[in-house]
Amino acid sequence: MPLKLRKREKIAVGVAAGCLILFLILQLVIFPVLDQKKRHQRSIQSKKLALQEILFLKSEYEAIQAKAGLSHKRLSQRDKNFTLFSFLDRLVRESGLKGNITYMKPTSTPKSSGPFKITAVEMKLQTITMEQLTTYLYKVETSKNEVNVKRISIAKAGKQAGYIDAVLQVETFEI
Repeated sequence: MPLKLRKREKIAVGVAAGCLILFLILQLVIFPVLDQKKRHQRSIQSKKLALQEILFLKSEYEAIQAKAGLSHKRLSQRDKNFTLFSFLDRLVRESGLKGNITYMKPTSTPKSSGPFKITAVEMKLQTITMEQLTTYLYKVETSKNEVNVKRISIAKAGKQAGYIDAVLQVETFEI
């Protein structure tokens, strides 16, 4: 037996049904579409950031490759009889520090998987001025022989004012 509803009740049921349909449309269609759009925007943003990072790393890699190419070129143009020990000894004589050398200890590491071998010399200079040390370091670092100071230790030289002792570890690559 069908229910007889008054006009007011029919309107109320119609409004409730309309609200229910609107609620279902919002929950099942519109909100998922908006959520999907937000997810896509976040994904696009994260991929843009990843692309920027990749481009930055690419430029860094290219700069490193260029520097490595220049270093390799300089190493191959270096005098065939070049030794780090004799190079440093020559610079010490040119700088007038020959009498200030306590010791010079050469070391080298064998070639591992790469084409290069690392050669190092540890040296101690005693009772020198900071100016003498900076002049010597400048000559070492600016040479075209791809030589660099890996480690340096500076200490005050005894009781003499203005003098220092320095221990340097200088290294280079050999092909």
